[in-house]
Amino acid sequence: MSTERARAIVERFFDEAWVKKNIGAWDQLPEDLVFWNFGTKIEGRDRWIQAFVGPMSQGFPDLDVEREFTVAENDKVVVRWRGTGTHTGEFRGVAPTGKAINIAGVAIYRVVDDRIVEGWAQADTFALLTQIGAIPS
Repeated sequence: MSTERARAIVERFFDEAWVKKNIGAWDQLPEDLVFWNFGTKIEGRDRWIQAFVGPMSQGFPDLDVEREFTVAENDKVVVRWRGTGTHTGEFRGVAPTGKAINIAGVAIYRVVDDRIVEGWAQADTFALLTQIGAIPS
């Protein structure tokens, strides 16, 4: 598979799932997806959604995600993103504060046979927790 094909697959998925909030886009990922978040291995698409996607959607229902840029090489595609929203739902045990967030992150996807099969994610969780008052500034 070409690098450009891998890039197109990731950009389409990212834009549908995160930017447009199309819940059906997550079904494109294989059930045996492996995702790494802060060094923790999460096995399975549904576990990834439960561990990361769910808490973000619950805590920040108005989350607006923008894909800032994409870089691709071989089967790896890197997406730099930015998210803004309002803390109106519980987030990882922190009661809603009504505070605005503005965070950035990087997601790396590995594409095999036209499917995203593995990923790595790093978001600025420290900034997020500081902005909602869970960590003193």
